[in-house]
Order: sequence, then structure tokens, then C-alpha cells
Amino acid sequence: MPTHVALLRGINLGPHKRVAMPALRTVVEGLGHTDVVTYIQSGNVVFTASGSAKDTALADDLEKAIADELGVTCRVVVLTSAELARTVADNPYPDEPDPKRLHAIFLTAPAGGAAQEHLAQVRDKLGEKIGRDEVQIVGRTVYLHTPDGFGRSELAKALSRPRGPAEGTARNWATVTKLLTMCEGS
Repeated sequence: MPTHVALLRGINLGPHKRVAMPALRTVVEGLGHTDVVTYIQSGNVVFTASGSAKDTALADDLEKAIADELGVTCRVVVLTSAELARTVADNPYPDEPDPKRLHAIFLTAPAGGAAQEHLAQVRDKLGEKIGRDEVQIVGRTVYLHTPDGFGRSELAKALSRPRGPAEGTARNWATVTKLLTMCEGS
């Protein structure tokens, strides 16, 4: 059963930072990992980690290998399958029926007080432009609920910029739950 998920930030969104999924699987396997499977073209890799390296070390190794072997520089967030399951269990918006209206932003490190402060500043700056959007931070996950659509969300735009005290990468809820299913082997 796969033990980890790697999430690459900002690849395959346009003509730059193109990464073919077969090449990405080869890079991950080249680091000694097994059961390597990718999901869609946005840089989602499910794998069984070799050894007992921490998530940050796995992410660092993947970032370096992707840069060295594929010529693409990108941030990588690595979660254990248990952390992904906890993210799904902790969802503060379980009643949202449309998985495209809920996103999880997985942070490279746990969100501390600085991240909460940054979020408060973003809310204050946007004021009424936030509309019905809601956001909550739980551990290393920012849950972004955009009932009027992610593409229309000023809050989503503000949180998508890699500024502030915590970096991360977002996935819609359909992708989050699919990755968990892949980890569970179903």
C-alpha cells in the first residue's frame, strides 16, 4: 500500500515547467521508491517511500531530482497517507456537494501564528471582495471554500500567490479524495 503523496506546485499550467508523467514516475523510482503512480497532469504522485526519511527530506530530494533530471524547478509538498487521511477527516466544509468548490492548500510546513496573521491581513485587505468565500487553517492544510467558484474567487487569487509565511500547493477536493483512494489501494 502506498505510503506517501508528493504534490508538485505550478507544473503543466502553461508552456513553461512542463513535466511528462512517465518521466516524473521515472525520477521518483530513481530515488528508490516503489508503487509509483501519477494522477492527472498537475503533478500528483502516490508512492511507497524507501527508508524512513521525513517528509521534508523526501520533498527536498524530489525537488533536487526533478530539477537535475527534468530541468524543472518547483516546490514539492510530501504527505504521508495518514496525513492525507487526516486532511480529509478534518474537512471543515463536509456539506459542500461540489468538489470543485473546495480546495486544500497543502503547506510545506505547519501553519503557525504568522500564517494565521497573514490570512487575517488578506481578509482585511479584500474586505467585501471575499464574498461568500471561507477559509480555515488546520495543521498544514488551508481549506478554501469558494461557493461561487474558484476561478471567480479573489480570496483564491490572493492565497495562490507564493507570498506570505507559508508556501504550499492547492488541489481541489475531487483530487484530494482520489489521491486518498489511491493510497488506500481501492
